[in-house]
Amino acid sequence: MDTPAPRPLTEPHPSRLAADHPRRAEILAAHAEALTGGQAGYLDPDTGLFVLTAAFLAKRGTCCSRGCRHCPYVDGV
Repeated sequence: MDTPAPRPLTEPHPSRLAADHPRRAEILAAHAEALTGGQAGYLDPDTGLFVLTAAFLAKRGTCCSRGCRHCPYVDGV
């Protein structure tokens, strides 16, 4: 079992969603809505792809190393 990174599930690692991403606020709002609703993921407002939430990924217990936007295990810069 992996140890989650020391940041809230609502905050993706900067390497996965840059602070200056033009649609960051929309993406984080969609993620927050999915978290609140207990959903596994949401449709990305930027790409239209289904993106898994940090809570869903944390429940799996390990990182799959596929570069998930909301991976709760990725740490460092």
